[in-house]
Amino acid sequence: MNAMELAQLSLEDLLPHRDGMLLIDEVLEVDTVQARTLSRVSADWPLTGPDGAESLICVELAAQTAGVCNGWDRIQNRGLDSDQMGWLVAVKRADFFVDHLPLGGSIEASAKNTLVFDKFREVESQLHQDGQLVASVVLQLFQA
Repeated sequence: MNAMELAQLSLEDLLPHRDGMLLIDEVLEVDTVQARTLSRVSADWPLTGPDGAESLICVELAAQTAGVCNGWDRIQNRGLDSDQMGWLVAVKRADFFVDHLPLGGSIEASAKNTLVFDKFREVESQLHQDGQLVASVVLQLFQA
């Protein structure tokens, strides 16, 4: 993907999420296999309290980053106006290395499709804050 192609798309073109559940602020890079995103921890996020966002929110950040990649794949193969059906997500493994993500902090997430079979995907995701690994997540996605 080149910068011109990405600049013409909005996050809403790539993901079915809206309003308070859209946690990604910026797509750093994307192709049909992997994506990298940037999110700024907000008090408006779910699972957020005075200490910041609970690290469990990294599962949703991983899922949305995987959604960016698979949304890009959908647009490339079926067009921008194709049905934006969501994916059912299962957590195969999740390792958290911090308890909370501080408010205002930036989280860089990467997600890579490591297995693709028809409408099934297995995705490995790493999430970093200031260069420190804060979570590692393996998701299984299915689209009905």
